[in-house]
Amino acid sequence: MTVRVLIEKDDKGFSVYTDNLKHGVIIGEGKNVEEAKADFFNSWEEIKSIYPDRGMKIPDEMLNPKFEFRYDVSSVFDELDVINTTKFAKMAGVNSSLLRHYKCGDFPISDKQVKKIENALHDLGRRLLSVSMF
Repeated sequence: MTVRVLIEKDDKGFSVYTDNLKHGVIIGEGKNVEEAKADFFNSWEEIKSIYPDRGMKIPDEMLNPKFEFRYDVSSVFDELDVINTTKFAKMAGVNSSLLRHYKCGDFPISDKQVKKIENALHDLGRRLLSVSMF
């Protein structure tokens, strides 16, 4: 099963949580995305261990999951902190000052702007995958 996991910045740092499990929500928190993901995976394993301890079968949705991570703008740039904001903003067709505000989470972002940023990230990924070195 594909488990959708949302990653977003909040007032305490970053939260990672499932949004499509039938048997509840599993969360992780941390001061950065890496720490929040580690906490999430720890919580995942702890929840899985509870079932056998109580003589119950682990739900099928928790066996061999494929995690699909979805990021808000602040989180994706925390995760990919090697990206130069000014150059990326130009590539995405977004004002660099505005992108910095989106990264900090202090400005609301429209769906249109999110799509521009997502498309630019995918384009960057394709460009990176096309690199061959000798």
